[in-house]
Parts: sequence; C-alpha cells; structure tokens
Amino acid sequence: MDLNTFIKKQSLQLSLAAALAITTSLPSWAQDTLLIADAYVDVVKGKTIQDVAIVISGNQISQVTKQSKIPSNNDYTLVDLSGKTLLPGVMDMHVHLSGDAEDNFLASQNYSIPRQTVKAVKNAEKTLMAGFTTVRDLGASGYAVIATRDGINAGEIPGPRIWAVGHAVSITGGHCDDNFSAPEKHAKAQGVADGPWAIRAKVRENIKYGANAIKVCATGGVFSKGTKVGVQQLTYEELKSAVDEAHMRGLVIAAHAHGTSGIKASIKAGIDSIEHCSFMDDEAIKMAVKAGTYLSCDIYNTEYTLAFGAANGVPEENINKEKLVSQAQRDSFRKAVKAGANMVFGSDAAIYPHGDNGNQFSRMVKFGMTPAQAIQAATINSAALLKQDNLGQIKPGFLADIIAVEGDPLKNISLMENVTFVMKDGKIYKQ
Repeated sequence: MDLNTFIKKQSLQLSLAAALAITTSLPSWAQDTLLIADAYVDVVKGKTIQDVAIVISGNQISQVTKQSKIPSNNDYTLVDLSGKTLLPGVMDMHVHLSGDAEDNFLASQNYSIPRQTVKAVKNAEKTLMAGFTTVRDLGASGYAVIATRDGINAGEIPGPRIWAVGHAVSITGGHCDDNFSAPEKHAKAQGVADGPWAIRAKVRENIKYGANAIKVCATGGVFSKGTKVGVQQLTYEELKSAVDEAHMRGLVIAAHAHGTSGIKASIKAGIDSIEHCSFMDDEAIKMAVKAGTYLSCDIYNTEYTLAFGAANGVPEENINKEKLVSQAQRDSFRKAVKAGANMVFGSDAAIYPHGDNGNQFSRMVKFGMTPAQAIQAATINSAALLKQDNLGQIKPGFLADIIAVEGDPLKNISLMENVTFVMKDGKIYKQ
C-alpha cells in the first residue's frame, strides 16, 4: 500500500478525530502520529528541506525522514499538512501575559491579582495559537503567571511552556516599583529591594513561590513614572548578588537595561540576557559578544505605542520616552547583529496586543537579520538561553513542538505572522 492509499484510508478517521478533539489533544487511541508536509525548516542549517515526514511518539519526535521512507503498514494517525512548511514551535523570551496593551494604561495599574490571572490565562492561549510554544514571562504581580503556568502544566488550560520570574526585582522608586500611586498610600511593588543582601532575599522569595527564572531592573524604563531610561539603577554589587543567587539555584537571569552603563554593569555581573538594549555603544556590544550574553531587543512594539498609546491612556511622559529610545534601540539591534552577538526573540508582548508576537520577525529582518537568523533567534538561540537541549529543533529526541505556515518563511518572513498549525508536546491545538 503506497502513501497516497494510506492517506485516503486515514481521511475518514481523521475527520472523526477532528470532530471529537478540536484544538485539544490527539485521541487517546492514537499511537504514533505521522505528519507529512511539503517541507520543514532546518533551523541549525538555516535551510528549507523539501518533502518531509515526521513521526511523533507520545510528546517526542521519533523520526524525521522523507515521505517515501515511511512504512505504509504502520498504524499511524495521519496529519496531512500538504502545501505547508513546518518549523519548530517558536519562542518569545520577553512577554507579560497578565497585561493587555488595549486596556487603559493607568486603570490597569490597579487590576487585582485575580483579574490579572484571568488576563494571563486568556493571553497564554492567544500566544500559543500564534505559534509560540515557549515563552519567558518577565514580571507579573502576585505570581499570577506562575499560577497560569502551573495550570497549563497540569493540563487544565491551554498555553505555551512558560518560564516565569514572579516579581521583577527593583530598587525603591525604580522602573519596576509602583511609582504611580500617591505618596500617602505608601505603595511599593513586591519586587522592591535595596542593597546586595536584600536583593538576594528577594530572589530567594521569588524562587520560594515558584519562579523558574529571575529578572532585575538595572536601569530606568519607558513605561514607569519618574525614571530616565538611560540611567543605571541597580549597582554592580546589587546586580552581582542577584546573578550569584540565581545561578546558585540553577536559574537564568535577565536584566531590563536601556542605558549603556546599566548594560555594561549587567554584562560584567554575569547576567544571562539583556532586555531592550536601547543605548549600546561599541564597547557594550564587544562586551556582550565576548561574554556570550544574549540580547533581547523588542523592536516592533514602538510602532504600536506611538500609534495607539495615547488613545489607550499612556501618559505623555511615557510616549516621549518611547520616542527617545525607538530609533536608538533599532540602531543598537542592527550593530549587535552585525557584530555577531547572541540574539534571541523578545517582543515585550503586553506593550502591544498578545498574539501579534510574530509581527516582530519582519522587523528583525528589516533591521539587519536574514530570515534564517530571525527564526534562529526564536528557536535554537532561545533554547540555548534557557539551557534546554530538547527544544527549538525538528529533530529526533526533541519535544514535539511543531508549527506550520503556508509557504517558505525563509523566502517570505511575514508568513510567520499567520501560523496555521500548532502542536505542542505532541498535542494539536490549532489545525
């Protein structure tokens, strides 16, 4: 029996399965799953490989071969993706699932933890449906995203694989403190700490309540009140204490850092990834290359903020700061790519609508990357940052996180904005 006959034989069975399990897991009676498609992207080589058949056993990829080499007498559950190109599920290393860009900015500062958790549940599903099967959430109040992650892991709700930091660690009055409340309210964000030992204690507290990554705010930022984006906030000693504590506990640590001095201090302290990277001089880029530090530059959300921020209640102070960093950040991105720095995909979703993460791919290409490099940033580079050796590739032994687009994304990167098939952990969520 040839493959075409096998496909016809399976079609009725697949139709019934789809009716019973739309956007959920494959049926319980299924053994191995067979995906066939026109091509797949070998992200390591940066090449599109024509004619592919992939066998999924449980939640892992067990075989990647040509369609003609698949034995026709095996009892596979067939998923026919003819006309499509497969890629490993892509990863976003900078999201905030508990917030929505469309909401009024100041009103959202007062959302309760339960309200933020509901937002995170909604946005986790939107992110997964956009093809992002792994994300790193870099700050949420009240451990809302950690609870969301645990619900996803328990199979109670759909969503991507999540690394969550809990509360971002900040100095008093820093970018990640609550600076919008009146002084008499004595409001303080839960990640605030001052001094090396207090910083260590805050990192430990986040880990105690489930954080599997850490974030510190090393400079001022765009969406905080009263901070200057280029000014360093955490001292080198404070940064080093956070790094030492995170690494001792086996966690990857990120630093929000727009300004040059904060970026350099973070690299020197051993931070794993720098977020935003807006004002990077040549020395900072050389330091990042030499140290192997990963750079995460959110170069898409500027467009959304400048177009819709004022209508969504973003104060003029913050709009003006966005104008200050936008071109500088893109210039830094271009220079870092040219210098061969380690780059990951980080979009800062929540500053623009969740689910539109894929729009950043075309901007990464516009500002200096090849399509292959942009996809590598969201696959093998992100997996390397997270120290995961079973994510980010379509390869035997890797977790079955697979997405599909119509056409070849290495020829047209904008195809990454419209993912038509999503499998995570061997389960189909979108087809």
